[in-house]
Amino acid sequence: MFQNTKCECGHQNPTGTVLCESCGRSLDEGGSAEELLEMRYDGAARRSQKSRPSVLDRVWNFFSSVKIAVYMIVITLVGASLGTIYPQESTFLTTQDLGDYYRDTYGTSGEIYYALGLSHTFESWWFITLLVLIGTSLVICSLDRVLPLYRALNKQQIRKHESFLLRQRAAYRGDIEGDPDAWVDRFEQAARKRRYKVIRKDGAVLAEKHRFSRWGPYINHIGLIVFLLAVLARAVPAWQMDQYVTIPEGDTVRIEDTNYYVKNEKFTVEFYDDEELPQELKGTLRAKLYRTDAVLYECTAGCTAAAGKPELKEVARHPIEVNSPLEYDGLKLYQFDFDNTAILREVKPVVINKQTGEAYGPFTLAMRDPETSFEVGPYRLELKQNFMEFAIGEDGNPITKSRDPKAPAFIFLVHGPGLDEQGEPYIYFPMQKDKAAFSQDKLNAAIADRLEIKVNGMENVHFVEYTTFLNVRKDLAMPYIWVGLGISMLGLVMGAYWHHRRIWLRIDGSTATIGAHTNKNWYGMRADLAAALKAAGNETDPKSLDNGGNRT
Repeated sequence: MFQNTKCECGHQNPTGTVLCESCGRSLDEGGSAEELLEMRYDGAARRSQKSRPSVLDRVWNFFSSVKIAVYMIVITLVGASLGTIYPQESTFLTTQDLGDYYRDTYGTSGEIYYALGLSHTFESWWFITLLVLIGTSLVICSLDRVLPLYRALNKQQIRKHESFLLRQRAAYRGDIEGDPDAWVDRFEQAARKRRYKVIRKDGAVLAEKHRFSRWGPYINHIGLIVFLLAVLARAVPAWQMDQYVTIPEGDTVRIEDTNYYVKNEKFTVEFYDDEELPQELKGTLRAKLYRTDAVLYECTAGCTAAAGKPELKEVARHPIEVNSPLEYDGLKLYQFDFDNTAILREVKPVVINKQTGEAYGPFTLAMRDPETSFEVGPYRLELKQNFMEFAIGEDGNPITKSRDPKAPAFIFLVHGPGLDEQGEPYIYFPMQKDKAAFSQDKLNAAIADRLEIKVNGMENVHFVEYTTFLNVRKDLAMPYIWVGLGISMLGLVMGAYWHHRRIWLRIDGSTATIGAHTNKNWYGMRADLAAALKAAGNETDPKSLDNGGNRT
């Protein structure tokens, strides 16, 4: 770290300054007179160069280090690549335990992958922390450099010290023939023809162009910061959603964590004919088109489970096909898949008095959202509990394994003639396979000799042939992601296609001393300087200007 004192020109520079803010003279006493100057940030002092940093300064120095930023980016890229080895948990539908799914699908490596938490990499705390650290580094790196650079460029001195000029990568010193003012006029005119902005003062000239390109990297940083903030905003539930809903044809289901319901009015699927398929696929069913005629509703009242039946208002309808989603207020419903496994929709059973043989009913029993009370002849059935996929839990109590009616069961409290005044429980399985599997008659042993609930004929059983799977997405952060990428691209273009070029000239009697600097394309810089010298009357080979050129 340099110990700065007042420069020979009389200007007092802040600690950490490499080049005098006034004359440009190097403040590095140990530097060689032949060594090229370090022109990053024009030698301005940065906060990270403090000689006696405090704890806060040490934190600032850590995040302002480009090396640390590169390490964090590399670690993040490695972590992101690990997250792409196998699909993330959010990319597929399965009712199977996720640990078992990864083990059964991908073997031992999949089991390890899930155990390490890599199956939800992009939602993990460590990945989000890395993004926050990178964003913090971008902010501090930019502030540590852009503020000193702005001050240095905003108050550039026209007349520079000779050592500053001769230690530039492109430099020239030579005698002037004739009137020095006329020589400078010709030099200035040539520079202006090459679109340099020229400032002339006290026998010195500063010719400059494309200064705006110096801000390209920092505009790029701003874009990346906006991008990272938008990515982090996806962790907010109101900003991002990516889930799946299963809707049997004719049903209306709620979209979880929203105030919306979606109805599958009709599902249509068309298959390829055999002659339309290649030889190896002939004889197989391949869907050509599948479409869900969907209606989107917004709940206006009774939206909680305790409030009863919700009041719904239609807000949108659209035939959803692949790549043609239903869109409303930032919500998008995509056609994801379909299933043609028949699902029980409703049955129309009767109540039979086994002692008299009389049958009462039928009554309509829906699998989803059934009525809670039924009057069937002299009997009244109160629905106490229902299960979509009936099973017995480890504690011996009945549970449901899923939300789909794969093994539906209903527990009624039956009131009527010959029964206890308080009512008697009766468990009913609509599907014959479940009656046998769970021994319905044994479960109803206390009432089975007096009453039975059953379906007479398949005409009283209604199945749904198709079930559609919709992918529901909401991403309010995406516009900001594109804005961030656009800003970042603007910064990249500014820094890549334009180059900040400066030429300093001072006249001492009949001698001209020139230094030139650019951040890119030194060949073009030397060509500009050689052209200006030629127009002024001193023809020079551009190659001789490199590394100081002829300093005699």
